[in-house]
Amino acid sequence: MIKLLPTSTAGSLPKPSWLAQPETLWSPWKLQGEALREGKRDALRLALHEQQQAGIDIVSDGEQTRQHFVTTFIEHLSGVDFQKRQTVRIRDRYDASVPTVVGAVARQKPVFVEDATFLRQHTSQPIKWALPGPMTMIDTLYDAHYKSREKLAWEFARILNEEARELEAAGVDIIQFDEPAFNVFFDEVNAWGVATLERAIEGLKCETAVHICYGYGIKANTDWKGTLGSQWRQYEQVFPRLQQSSIDIVSLECHNANVPMELIELIRGKKVMVGAIDVANPAIETPEAVADTLRKALQFVDADKLYPCTNCGMAPLPRGVARGKLHALSAGARIVREELS
Repeated sequence: MIKLLPTSTAGSLPKPSWLAQPETLWSPWKLQGEALREGKRDALRLALHEQQQAGIDIVSDGEQTRQHFVTTFIEHLSGVDFQKRQTVRIRDRYDASVPTVVGAVARQKPVFVEDATFLRQHTSQPIKWALPGPMTMIDTLYDAHYKSREKLAWEFARILNEEARELEAAGVDIIQFDEPAFNVFFDEVNAWGVATLERAIEGLKCETAVHICYGYGIKANTDWKGTLGSQWRQYEQVFPRLQQSSIDIVSLECHNANVPMELIELIRGKKVMVGAIDVANPAIETPEAVADTLRKALQFVDADKLYPCTNCGMAPLPRGVARGKLHALSAGARIVREELS
């Protein structure tokens, strides 16, 4: 039986400095070969330990074994050429040099199953595993083969479903699909984005989540947020469609964001991972500030469906800051849990 207001993180935690460059996205590994494999495992154990020390209820790998939340998965697929690069505009926000889809995409072997099995062996707590969503994957590539965003998304959905089924078999309790692209391409989300996500979760018996945020605390994202005005209503465009979907949990950004809390009403009936930690600001929240965000959310989501979480991943933050934020999340949830009981 899972306790009331179970806490979790949206995904990444900072990597130790001996494994990768601190406070840097896409940081290259500092180790190679067997030392790298061992180093990733050590970092995963450390991330688990830090979550446990902070009192996080639903734990993850902190994405310690991957360089990036999207490309690490794509690297393991055939049909994508990482040497052949093109510059594309990612989420209509910033330019990036990305690999090219040159042929039919396929998954030759499991990508994260070994790591998930390793995590499962080290804890009896519920575990959550994050995968990139189909739409966010296509937005991180140049497609020279399918020439259709929708066609490629359906292919990725099929591949993600293969991976997700094996993750479930490895003992993962919640499989989360990261879809920040859902906050940008509204027409596509409603036309086929949610449908491809449903294809990715087909046949799963474990719980499924979709994480939609306003991005890591990097300049391109914070600059974009600055253009969105005093109310960020992007969720309004996609929540009705998600409310009708078979996804169990919707993970969203709330704390220090201009997202009107009442938009959560649009996904009434779903479990909601409410972002109560700002990942774009190094200041560590007080437990009371976390509790305040959760109290506001409780006006629109039943207590048994509220899962306190972080706004997004914390990879670019200093480790001490991330650790402090995890403790604040737990302490804030505890305050509200006691009020409810």
